[in-house]
Amino acid sequence: MDVGAAAALGTSLAVGLGALGAGIGDGLVSSKTVESVARQPELRGNLMVIMFIGVGLIEALPIIGVVIAFILLGKV
Repeated sequence: MDVGAAAALGTSLAVGLGALGAGIGDGLVSSKTVESVARQPELRGNLMVIMFIGVGLIEALPIIGVVIAFILLGKV
């Protein structure tokens, strides 16, 4: 296997696993927020703000991973 093929395989694995992890994390955060709102509806606004901050942080990591993967792929 040449270096270009290995780099492409590594890039696809990094992007795919990053997306998988982000999807699982988003699902967990959303489900726990829905449970919390069901228990205490008066805190809905505060919980939604915290959820959006958490989802934003979760989604930032795969985007950074994609950028790093493409940078590394471009150097090969």
